[in-house]
Amino acid sequence: MEKQMAAKVLTTCLIGGIRVYMDGCFDMMHYGHCNALRQARALGDHLFVGVVSDSEIIANKGPPVTPLHERLTMVSAVKWVDEVIPDAPYAITEEFMNKLFNEYKIDYIIHGDDPCVLPDGTDAYALAKQAGRYKQIKRTEGVSSTDIVGRMLLCVRERSVTDNPTPKHSSLQRQFSHGHSHNFEHNTATRISHFLPTSRRIVQFSNGRGPGPDARIVYIDGAFDLFHAGHVEILRIARDLGDFLLVGIHTDQTVSATRGAHRPIMNLHERSLSVLACRYVDEVIIGAPWEVSKDMLTTFNISLVVHGTIAENHDFEKEQSNPYAVPISMGVFKILESPLDITTTTIIRRILSNHEAYQKRNEKKGASEKRYYEDKTHVTGD
Repeated sequence: MEKQMAAKVLTTCLIGGIRVYMDGCFDMMHYGHCNALRQARALGDHLFVGVVSDSEIIANKGPPVTPLHERLTMVSAVKWVDEVIPDAPYAITEEFMNKLFNEYKIDYIIHGDDPCVLPDGTDAYALAKQAGRYKQIKRTEGVSSTDIVGRMLLCVRERSVTDNPTPKHSSLQRQFSHGHSHNFEHNTATRISHFLPTSRRIVQFSNGRGPGPDARIVYIDGAFDLFHAGHVEILRIARDLGDFLLVGIHTDQTVSATRGAHRPIMNLHERSLSVLACRYVDEVIIGAPWEVSKDMLTTFNISLVVHGTIAENHDFEKEQSNPYAVPISMGVFKILESPLDITTTTIIRRILSNHEAYQKRNEKKGASEKRYYEDKTHVTGD
């Protein structure tokens, strides 16, 4: 992957226009990261994105949840990203800044309005600001990787008190991994989200175009909770099977009923934006039905319904009411071999297996985020 990216960069350097650079850890990538990249891309004609190495993240923030190769997959799939630079440094050093300006022909370095402070207390973007080549964008309200990890850790604490005063890690994992209770009631404390969805944000993330009259429309559905590299890869394969990829996002109630009372971690609007930001997705159904009906196939002119081999709901054929019974009977259903053995449960287990380290990381990062919100002033833009 890194060789391919290097080749693309050489080609890109021949292209004119304003080149902008934005970097980040992009750990547990979410719609806030995507919105930052969207804003950065709007400031230029070509967006280069630096993805910080695992070792740099460990040195500056603590252990990452997702390794570099998964984070590269995620960032490359965001539709506003033109090129990716792997193993970027956490801080903009003079050497790296000169490389950006001279080798990649970068015009401006972009970052959000939230401060990025190094362990020694200095500004990670001080040199770019001094060079007069720094531009600022507005941070997306209501979400951060720290917030998402915190939601999972909160669930751990609540379930440990409720179910077992001294639970083992394996039991905590099972609480997130399984559970097919059809209890639709949620404990709202486990779904703390400060995201305020607006129609404008959905429009900004949408492609704004429908399928052509003769388009082959492929449909895939799911929770797409904690949107990850496994999701990206199955969407890529699904898109290759047609001209237009329609993705159904299940409601919070449906996800909770099929995967346990403490799921989903991200709410419906958050999950929808993450999927919409993916370059392989043409349109989403926000709150898609669990069962794919004949009327639905007709309404959206769906040619093919697909499902991956690696999924949280892999026993659908054994269920009393198979959600794909209709497309199967019509001969328009296909099982796709999933390229990556990653599910939402995989991500959750990574947190639980090392939850003390993530708890410490979150406490430290949470303090800086609290200061940011206390001192925050209005920033124009979106």
